[in-house]
Amino acid sequence: MKKYLLSFALAFMSLTAFAQADYGKIMSDKIARIETCKTPEDFQALSNDFQRIGSKESSKWLPAYYAAFSLIQKGRVLMREGKMQELDVIADQAEKHLSMAQNLAGTDNAEIHLLRKVSYSLRMMVNPAQRYMTDGARAAEELNVAEKLDPSNPRIALIKAEDMYFTPEQYGGSITKGLEMFKDAQAKFKAYKPKTVLDPNWGKAEADYFLTLPAEKAK
Repeated sequence: MKKYLLSFALAFMSLTAFAQADYGKIMSDKIARIETCKTPEDFQALSNDFQRIGSKESSKWLPAYYAAFSLIQKGRVLMREGKMQELDVIADQAEKHLSMAQNLAGTDNAEIHLLRKVSYSLRMMVNPAQRYMTDGARAAEELNVAEKLDPSNPRIALIKAEDMYFTPEQYGGSITKGLEMFKDAQAKFKAYKPKTVLDPNWGKAEADYFLTLPAEKAK
């Protein structure tokens, strides 16, 4: 009987290890695709993939996080294309995924708070003049929470640099200061190590890109 139980336990451990390895490979492959996505359709398809992974791995927060991140990237592409009318729906969808991720990861996860910040910023861009005091304030609050939780996080520095760079000077922005902040983000990327190979590690290429631009806006 003991021999049987031992065999069963070993078999169960082997299956569990295999499932974890399979999950890790699938997630790694999908995360790598983030860098190759270009269009809103690309990011939507990737978000759908992460959502399917999350439905099978219901105890893990990263699939829901990346589903939200992919949607937010879709929104950022649409924003650059001037399609502001679609941003509210995208933010709604992203925030549902972020709520799922937070339920699994807890409220002290800086990466989730940072994505909430970006999602609220997308909402604000639908009508900045009207939404600055609502969605803009929520975005600032989420950023503050993220920074308190993980002050050395380079993605927080990156988003702060973007805000400074793209905000008009009459509202407190500065291209020059933004570029200096991108340098700070770049330095933080060099020093920062994610907890696991699957944890968020995006943003360095964006910081590098901005530092190749001249000291004038290139929207």
